[in-house]
Amino acid sequence: MPLTKIADFGVSRLSILDENGKADEKLLPKLTNPQFLDLFTWMTLLRIFDDKALKLQRQGRIGTYASSLGQEACTVGSAFALKPQDWTFPTFREHGMFFVRGTPIVKVLQYWGGDERGSQSTSDVNCFPVSIPVGSQPLHAVGCAMAMQLKKKDAIAVGYFGDGGTSEGDTLEAMNFAGVFQAPVILICQNNQYAISEPRSLQTRAQTIAQKAIAFGFEGIQVDGNDVLAVYKATLDAAEKARAGKGPTLLEFFTYRMGDHTTADDSTRYRTKEELEMWRKKDPILRLRMYLMAQGILFPQMEEKIIAECVALVEKGVSDYENMPAPQPSDMFDYLYKEMPPALAEQKRNFLSFLSTQKNNAQPNKTEGPGFP
Repeated sequence: MPLTKIADFGVSRLSILDENGKADEKLLPKLTNPQFLDLFTWMTLLRIFDDKALKLQRQGRIGTYASSLGQEACTVGSAFALKPQDWTFPTFREHGMFFVRGTPIVKVLQYWGGDERGSQSTSDVNCFPVSIPVGSQPLHAVGCAMAMQLKKKDAIAVGYFGDGGTSEGDTLEAMNFAGVFQAPVILICQNNQYAISEPRSLQTRAQTIAQKAIAFGFEGIQVDGNDVLAVYKATLDAAEKARAGKGPTLLEFFTYRMGDHTTADDSTRYRTKEELEMWRKKDPILRLRMYLMAQGILFPQMEEKIIAECVALVEKGVSDYENMPAPQPSDMFDYLYKEMPPALAEQKRNFLSFLSTQKNNAQPNKTEGPGFP
């Protein structure tokens, strides 16, 4: 029986800056020189923070940490394109998004230090807290977008997830709802080539992540995730489309995780030095730096000043974090719901009673040095 073709589909890719910092002038977003410098500064701050956080973890001053090394353009460029009233739903590698949106460094450190207060959103920032479960937050982003749509709010939602998240049913369900209801949402996949140790090639036979949007009736675009200008432009265009009532967009930021999955991982066990070196040449900060230097927007002395200021900001954040009053054990209950349900309230009472019993039964040990209370 002969088959009749009923439709053709395609996926576009956006790249503006090449690996040598050369730009496609026709595609350059309309940014002022100060805005170009802001993008460079935010990415520099993120990298300096990332290096400091890794050192803090190795010294036992924070807990397990997820590096964003190599993915700075994805989070900074996308957040830079949003408006204050928009809502963001992150995974655990969007530190740059938090910073650009106005979350203080100390808050991010509190989260990775195991302090529940780090999940409290700063007023008017509109960032949901870090989400560790894989693929769950796209549902929240789409739900938020649908709510704003019903309330006729001038705002959109952005949901971040990794390439591994596209193997989860939650993400596919979120995409289906987004398409059916034409929700004002941007779904951003940071395709960093690995879901922990699982390469993207073993997660899906699809040529791109972006093409998965086709099945749900909306546009998917692959973006050079190491090109902050492409990331910014793609996000801005998708945001404008969503605000105009033209529905969702899936953005696949094609990037690479230069560090380990987290500080509990050893990426040398599943990827080669050659692969790592190949991606080092695509460094997003170096790429923008070369462009700005060539355009006379950035100078060596200015770069030194930016780096020094970023180092000072990070060190202040660390100092603020380490001088915060100690968190209370009950925080794990108090910040879970707006109104505590009875079952959780009972758990809290039992837990505090247990702590009280332990404290009363504790015997001083004069042979031990000082420790945590």
